[in-house]
Amino acid sequence: MEKTRIDKYLWAIRFFKTRSQATDAIDSGKVKMNGAAIKPARSVSVGDVYQIRTPDGKKTIQVTALLEKRVAYPEAIKHYADITPEEDILLKDAFAPSFYTGKRLSKTGHPTKKQRRDLDDFLSESVDE
Repeated sequence: MEKTRIDKYLWAIRFFKTRSQATDAIDSGKVKMNGAAIKPARSVSVGDVYQIRTPDGKKTIQVTALLEKRVAYPEAIKHYADITPEEDILLKDAFAPSFYTGKRLSKTGHPTKKQRRDLDDFLSESVDE
């Protein structure tokens, strides 16, 4: 195996869940090689360095071995080296807790089913008196 497409490689090493997501990320400029945008059909070579922006943050990886088929995560991480600069890692960790996750905080907002029943019981008792 001398060459592999970059979209297939990023999918195989589990940076993206599907190959089409990898292709979309490359097309939208979220994957760069030496600061320059690339195309999904670009061949990957051992030693290439790529900057990848995902929802999890920025990563810089160096290709250590080629991989064409998707494999388990413990096997996939052997095919690249994470050389992300320390400042990018620290920046991601600093902002991580401040992002909105989409989940409602506990004990806020609408009452739970039990709280609603207790409230209904309380209100029906006070109206009856």
